[in-house]
Amino acid sequence: MTETMRAIEISRPGGPEVLVPSTRPVPVPGAEQILIKIDHAGVNRPDALQRAGAYDPPPGASDLPGLEAAGTVAAVGPGVSRWRVGDAVCALLPGGGYAEYAVTHQDHALPVPGGLSMAEAAALCETAFTVWSNVFMRGGLRGGERFLVHGGSSGIGTTAIQLARHFGARVFATAGSPEKCAACEGLGAERAINYRDEDFVEVLRAEGGADLILDMVGGPYLPRNVKALADDGRLVQIAFLQGPKVELNFAQVMVRRLTITGSTLRPQSDAAKAAIAVQLAGHVWPLYAAGRIRPVMDEVFALDDAAAAHARMEASAHIGKIVLKV
Repeated sequence: MTETMRAIEISRPGGPEVLVPSTRPVPVPGAEQILIKIDHAGVNRPDALQRAGAYDPPPGASDLPGLEAAGTVAAVGPGVSRWRVGDAVCALLPGGGYAEYAVTHQDHALPVPGGLSMAEAAALCETAFTVWSNVFMRGGLRGGERFLVHGGSSGIGTTAIQLARHFGARVFATAGSPEKCAACEGLGAERAINYRDEDFVEVLRAEGGADLILDMVGGPYLPRNVKALADDGRLVQIAFLQGPKVELNFAQVMVRRLTITGSTLRPQSDAAKAAIAVQLAGHVWPLYAAGRIRPVMDEVFALDDAAAAHARMEASAHIGKIVLKV
């Protein structure tokens, strides 16, 4: 195996143009880590935040962007028992996915589901870990409940729609164009709301309110989400594309017994992420293998075209996941 690898690094905080090709040493797996020879890597919003200087990697993680990938195990560190060299895996990464090789904890990798390509497998982990942990583990979504996901045509949204529908929820989604709304309804949303033309608060209140809302917009959506919730409803916040600060009347939270919670995935402990992976292996990976749900793919870019991939993502022109072919 070569000692160096191609990678895309962040030359300085800024726009997509600061993503530049580089040569780096191949990382060495530590205790309970595996080294993955990457075939494809996923592109996600946190990558763009890191590129802009607004999302630092956790201690010990690679400074290269990239939080998910699919490929084959190239080497294993001390104490690894779950994987062997040559195994095909898709994995959640602490960073470093925009490269030919990356390391991750052995318990944060899962087998590539049968019937999926490496490009599709690279689009699974960041979204599946995020959706399952927030919608089902933290949000407690149950069959028959009304579920609203904002950004329904995103990677997170398309995954959340399919999983919520599969487990019996009534699914509502917001999106920004007729094409995106049609895509959401094609995946199982009962009603897709074009936020440019309609008020999601009015739509959900007419249905009795949302039992659970998954939001990554924040800002002015926060008080509107509270209005859109049913009594005893839950709001789970996973990002703040329009800012984390807003004036909010918490009397409504008390009177209507609402729950507001949220999480970020990357800073969580290895044990916490491993616990999510166990649940995914039992409840979600069999659905991918059986073709009951599938990742929605937008476009595949070459590794050296990572800047173009970021530009497409930030223009919100995509439906589903963008990946890099390494």
